[in-house]
Amino acid sequence: MFYLYVLYSPSATKFYVGHSQNPIEALALHNSDTESRYTGKYSDWEIRSVFEVSDSLEEALELKRFINKQKTRKLVLKLTDPKFEPSGVLEKLKRTTLK
Repeated sequence: MFYLYVLYSPSATKFYVGHSQNPIEALALHNSDTESRYTGKYSDWEIRSVFEVSDSLEEALELKRFINKQKTRKLVLKLTDPKFEPSGVLEKLKRTTLK
């Protein structure tokens, strides 16, 4: 299963949308990788939301690209709101909790 996740850095007040088969490992990598052009500048990333997408990497990439192309913090804030119900292009997203 591929997941879409939203990270937040309190020190930078920035969000990051990513995809992974293991969001917990991805979070650890974002917090320790100093080489990444975007997330490598900060090491205090925390997971704000996680969504199941599908077994398809292509679908996960497609949704991530769609969200990032919107260039709007408003959409990312909606994704972090537990009451937000994805619809339209985003209806493939199913909110989940990590165990």
